[in-house]
Amino acid sequence: MSRTAFQNFKRAVVAMTALTAVAACNMQQPASAPAQRPVAEKPLAPLTLSPPSGGSAFYKNYYAKIQSSLLIHDQLRRDGGGPDTPFTAEMLARNFERIAFNSEYSTIGNRRVSQERAVKLTRWARPVRFSISFGDQVPEDSQQKDRQTFSKYVTRLARHTGHPISEASSGGNFNVFILTEDERRGFGPGLRAAIPGINPSDQREIIGLRRDTQCVVLAVDRDDDNQIERAVAVIRAELPDLMRAACLHEELAQGLGLPNDSPVARPSIFNDSDEFGLLTSHDELLLQMLYDKRLQPGMSADEARPIFTKIAAELMGGSV
Repeated sequence: MSRTAFQNFKRAVVAMTALTAVAACNMQQPASAPAQRPVAEKPLAPLTLSPPSGGSAFYKNYYAKIQSSLLIHDQLRRDGGGPDTPFTAEMLARNFERIAFNSEYSTIGNRRVSQERAVKLTRWARPVRFSISFGDQVPEDSQQKDRQTFSKYVTRLARHTGHPISEASSGGNFNVFILTEDERRGFGPGLRAAIPGINPSDQREIIGLRRDTQCVVLAVDRDDDNQIERAVAVIRAELPDLMRAACLHEELAQGLGLPNDSPVARPSIFNDSDEFGLLTSHDELLLQMLYDKRLQPGMSADEARPIFTKIAAELMGGSV
């Protein structure tokens, strides 16, 4: 199938504001591989969900076809990169700047538009406590698979960031919800409980996800100090296993403070080509750089460039 005949993922579309960072996983055309102020945590209110209407069956079939097409085109790789995807310290530093110091979306009035803009370094200062919840209509076998993927990934994120990151059985400050189409459309109360004071436009975007969007993340920076204090990710339950895992990998990493994509980042999930579905060796280094103590929230790219250039050289075994 040609590049123009079918649509597939686009992950990591991000808008940064003082209140929220919003990232979504959307569909695009397949391509061959190219090249702190503590906030009291309160238990979340019970999910208020609409009864199923049968729409999930359509979406499940639709996304299964999408995944099949992606795999035919050698996309959604799970190998993390290898000899065919070499990168240097210079490339790593360049990719970090594009991904950590830019946002793919801008907000004009109440509208989010596709317009890249520079942002300051934003990350968590407080410990991150991830939790995962499922709608009642999500099959138990899917829940078990996702919990396993989630738990292993949370441990991996903690290891590579060096930041206090753990899994919480409930509550937490980074909440992941896997919901069917009907459950998500009735998720307004649950969303407002997870993100008190959520912008109405952000709520509408999540409740009414377009068909070409599989998942979305919101990261809250209420004090406009570039320190994330709460985040929520919502993922479609109808996605096949690999696409759900890809959403978990991208949205959790984005919610830690990597708000952009780069068309030249490789091997990386922060690239619209979707060559890679799961976090890569390159992306692990991006996370390590993001949480290096030599960098501080609120730094501009110009301020941070000498520092992250040095860090990239160190990580790649060289010096500057």
